[in-house]
Amino acid sequence: QVQLVESGGRLVQAGGSLRLSCAASGRTFTNYDMGWFRQAPGKDREFVAAISWPSGSTAYADSMKGRFTISRDNAKNTVYLQMNSLKPEDTAVYYCAVVPGSMRTVDRARYYWGQGTQVTVSS
Repeated sequence: QVQLVESGGRLVQAGGSLRLSCAASGRTFTNYDMGWFRQAPGKDREFVAAISWPSGSTAYADSMKGRFTISRDNAKNTVYLQMNSLKPEDTAVYYCAVVPGSMRTVDRARYYWGQGTQVTVSS
């Protein structure tokens, strides 16, 4: 059974930085893309960033480009999200996702999700 455990979320002031981590377990994650989504109160869950296997190529939502960096450590089955220059509008629950294939083609219903970690950015 796939398990994803996120950590790193907390309260931070605007302009600050946070690093989120997501440790995956339960199987071998060869050929799995990994990524981050977020959901603010009253809003739909939205894509933040993704990193592919094995190339490590990355993709970001436009509003995160230049501020967020996604990376992965395949030996540890862990994906990270470095968030810099945080804004109050970045406040949300951040979810890790692991995808059995390419995030570009696999239906979201097949994603594995973590429990989420709260990020709150104060102005």
